[in-house]
Amino acid sequence: MQYDFDKNAVIQKASQDKKDALHTLTNKIFIIGLLVLFALAIFIFGRYKIIDYQKEIIQIEKDRSDNLLLNILPVQIAKKLKEDGKAEARNYEMVTVMFTDFKDFTRIAEQLSPSQLVEEIHTCFSAFDNIIHKHQIEKIKTIGDAYMCAGGLPLKNQTHAEDVVKAALEIREFMKEHNKKKIANGQPQFEIRIGVNSGPVVAGIVGVKKFAYDIWGDTVNLASRMESHGVVGEVNISGTTFELIKEKFPCAYRGKVEAKNKGEVDMYFVN
Repeated sequence: MQYDFDKNAVIQKASQDKKDALHTLTNKIFIIGLLVLFALAIFIFGRYKIIDYQKEIIQIEKDRSDNLLLNILPVQIAKKLKEDGKAEARNYEMVTVMFTDFKDFTRIAEQLSPSQLVEEIHTCFSAFDNIIHKHQIEKIKTIGDAYMCAGGLPLKNQTHAEDVVKAALEIREFMKEHNKKKIANGQPQFEIRIGVNSGPVVAGIVGVKKFAYDIWGDTVNLASRMESHGVVGEVNISGTTFELIKEKFPCAYRGKVEAKNKGEVDMYFVN
């Protein structure tokens, strides 16, 4: 009986040890499984964060690229260029073009260091940019000390002549105040001429490198002519522009100028 009892005890103990070992193994497998799942979750979360971060970086770069493009081209033209890869030239029946230029720029530039010259041009053109932006006028380009802009494009409107003349008068006033400061500091001043003309133009982008929005036509040439035949501190407009703004701005007739392909053209000062 004692033998049978001891034998059963040994069998029961072996069975219990086996169950305990199986339970321990099960627990270890369960814990290992949890650790694997936890590690996998961390990996997936990390990958998600990396992908999310990469998407954020891509979006930031895309926004930066879009903003740069919009700073170079009008919104409508930039959108067309992104969608179609090109933007066809467009005819405008009536816009108003303005040119500004500094008298004796080369002579005055010789009195300034390169950095002083660049700073002065930057100050003036930045002010011009802010003024025309306020009046919804499109900057076309700068050529040396010449500044060119146009109203009535790329979105057509009926107030382009009035908008451009208002901007021209504000630019004139800015230069008067700016030059007062230059004189007070004993520095050379830039005296500005402003010319304005209205008429049809063709506008668009040409070439495949360094895209630039530009306008062409006799209207542009005559606007430049109004500037070159203007007087320092005056806004010189053509007869065409005068007819569009005469009810809103007092003007003084100042004679005619010979213009290529146009014959003699009337000129007016805006008071």
